[in-house]
Amino acid sequence: MIPFILRRLLFLILVLFGVSVLIFGILMTFSPERRAAAYVTTPQQAKDIPNLVRQYGLDDPVYVQYVRWMGEVITGNLGWSLVAARPVGEAFWRYFPITLELNLFASPLIIWLGIWLGTQSAIHRNTAFDHSARVFAIVGWSLPTFLFALVLLMVFYGYFRMFPPGILDDSLSLYIMDRPDAFVRYTGMYTIDGLLNGMPAVSLDALRHLVLPVTTQVIVVVALLMRVMRSGMIEELSKDYVVPARAKGADLKTVHLAHARKNALIPVVTVAGQLVGLSMEGSIAVEVVFNRQGMGWWLAESATQLDMPVLMAMCLFMGVVFVLTNLTIDILYAAIDPRIRLA
Repeated sequence: MIPFILRRLLFLILVLFGVSVLIFGILMTFSPERRAAAYVTTPQQAKDIPNLVRQYGLDDPVYVQYVRWMGEVITGNLGWSLVAARPVGEAFWRYFPITLELNLFASPLIIWLGIWLGTQSAIHRNTAFDHSARVFAIVGWSLPTFLFALVLLMVFYGYFRMFPPGILDDSLSLYIMDRPDAFVRYTGMYTIDGLLNGMPAVSLDALRHLVLPVTTQVIVVVALLMRVMRSGMIEELSKDYVVPARAKGADLKTVHLAHARKNALIPVVTVAGQLVGLSMEGSIAVEVVFNRQGMGWWLAESATQLDMPVLMAMCLFMGVVFVLTNLTIDILYAAIDPRIRLA
């Protein structure tokens, strides 16, 4: 196990190197003057772009610029974010907890609900429950995320005045901003920091603002997981080992859950891991519609304003996330099915 993990971590370095070369190659399609705009932090600098080009060597040979850029990345200097008006590294730790908080609530629900619905739908195949679950999956997967988010926002907040957008109520936000010493941001996630600061009202309000974003993400994403689980369970229930297991006296619950569901989890783990990995960059539609300024919102704003340092940092971040996700998936394969050997 340990040699396998070490090999995959080495593979992580190679993947990140490839990603960095690809990203830097795309960056080099822009003119030196356009790339120099990423280094502008004051109005005075914006008036002297040629000086920035010379200062940062943006007209040097490509390989020289790449080595210089990688040196800055390794030391944690990812550039300046025009959108956040602060260094990219500092902005990352501001927006990342917001997205992480959303996923800490949404991902477990997606995985549990997808596995449960898929299992029950396969066990009760061609019944009313199965047909209802399949309709739910088709509608959930086909419905655009931004449209579903807008409908929930209009109904629950626009009509019932429940579950407002944003992260916290304005009154609580102003209270925290006016008293920085009274509220310490330990994690950047208000549901946790509220409890750590002895202010449960902050945690409850943060939970209230999370209801609609989490609901949107769960309903839209769980559909794919449910369909994969259902297909896997139906295939397993049709295999030859089911009949001998029943003949030996195993009850239906044991056959369905201990045998068939466990074997059907392999493709589900793959899909679930990829979905969780994708969600770590933030659901752009969810964060934009519900005004949650997390990674998805930051990425959307940076893309529209060609904030290149942010886009490059996000690509590197997602490379790390997916390699670590794949490593976790491979380890889970061996835990689910002992016949799988980590070569």
